[in-house]
Amino acid sequence: MSIEVILREHVEHLGNRGEIVKVASGYARNFLLPRKLALIVTDENKKQIERERAVAEAKEAAERGDAQALAKKLEGVEIVIPRRVGENQTLFGSVTNADIAEALAALQLTVDRRKIQLSDPLKSLGEHKVPVKLFRDVTGELTVKIVAAE
Repeated sequence: MSIEVILREHVEHLGNRGEIVKVASGYARNFLLPRKLALIVTDENKKQIERERAVAEAKEAAERGDAQALAKKLEGVEIVIPRRVGENQTLFGSVTNADIAEALAALQLTVDRRKIQLSDPLKSLGEHKVPVKLFRDVTGELTVKIVAAE
């Protein structure tokens, strides 16, 4: 059984704010409605969503602008992370997104570690391009250089 809901927020793989989508009733009842991500379709709720949409679009435009500015800054950033190495230039441990976020914080660039898109921790010396998803459709890329610690 499915139910129609109006999305109050962007939900990954489902839709954007203000869209009317059909979802399983259990998904709506157990996930979307309790988290206030959606409302049941009624005339009153449609009007409420329209009011919220105007405010949200202005906020979203400001956030997108900030994300684009930060993405431009990140393009020129090269982070150098020293790590201990063993024989054959192999790393002891690895460099994770938390390490990269910490190095960015030292440069006064605040990026949440969850936005740093590392599929696997970096485990080799050299330069690595690391994507950072700052906003829904804004992704920056920074260079992480892993060097042998003295």
